[in-house]
Amino acid sequence: MYYDIIVIGAGPAGMTAAIYARRAAKTVLVLEAVNYGGQILNTPDIENYPVEAHISGFDFAAKVYEQAKALGAEFVFEKAVGICEEDGKKVVVTTKNRYEAGAVILATGSENRKLGLEDEDKLVGRGVSYCATCDGNFYRKKVVAVVGGGNTALEDALFLSDLAEKVYLIHRRDSFRGEETNVNRLKEKGNVEFVYHANVTRLIAEKRLKAIEITDKLDGSVRTIELNGLFVAVGRVPENQNFASLVKLDDSGYVVAGEDCHTSCEGIFVAGDNRTKTLRQLVTATADGAMAATEAVKYINNIG
Repeated sequence: MYYDIIVIGAGPAGMTAAIYARRAAKTVLVLEAVNYGGQILNTPDIENYPVEAHISGFDFAAKVYEQAKALGAEFVFEKAVGICEEDGKKVVVTTKNRYEAGAVILATGSENRKLGLEDEDKLVGRGVSYCATCDGNFYRKKVVAVVGGGNTALEDALFLSDLAEKVYLIHRRDSFRGEETNVNRLKEKGNVEFVYHANVTRLIAEKRLKAIEITDKLDGSVRTIELNGLFVAVGRVPENQNFASLVKLDDSGYVVAGEDCHTSCEGIFVAGDNRTKTLRQLVTATADGAMAATEAVKYINNIG
């Protein structure tokens, strides 16, 4: 089946793109591998989005999804694995089907970056987690650690501080990249301990995680922390691997594109956390979605 625009990814950027494309009276298919919402689903309380002073990531995603659906965007839950061009049309190949379009918007977002430690994958669900809001409830009155220095790590530590007996916040530097407001909130918590200049270098486990070893970056000393859970929040990896042969990526794997969301391939646009940008926030993701859809509509109208 042919669509004017195919959006790959149903996070805030992708769903906003669908809304703008439908408002321009274009047929739209949104392809999503797992579930609509993307990373924002893991945010318990959004405080920095205009209009809504407090809204959960789940509620925000649900509202955007219902808005896009009401406007007539079609959602199909299949993973896109490639794009090719046939007879002047873009063909998006999924694990199950092929879909044709006049233009494609890549809004694939990013996935959790891992620490790269031995047995890390084996311990997922047995003491290692990448989602505090998903798994935090399992660690009530227990000892946990969060590793990372950005907003996600700070938000995870805040969330866990209301559940856990003790929270270690481990960062490889002596200052955080995240918002100072969250840092100050954590400093007021009596059960949060900051561990600076440190890397997690070993996971100690039997059937479950029992402890971690951290190595001080300044003097090389090693410390063992006994705990029940480790929450990893050390950044994201853009999910652009399946499209690397079509669009230009930077050294970190992000799609190279400016504020107009044009990629190096004509007719393919990008929106959200998987493109090169200086600020990756909810508001910039939705802005990207609006811009990418607007540019895709222009492209279709010019070739039509």
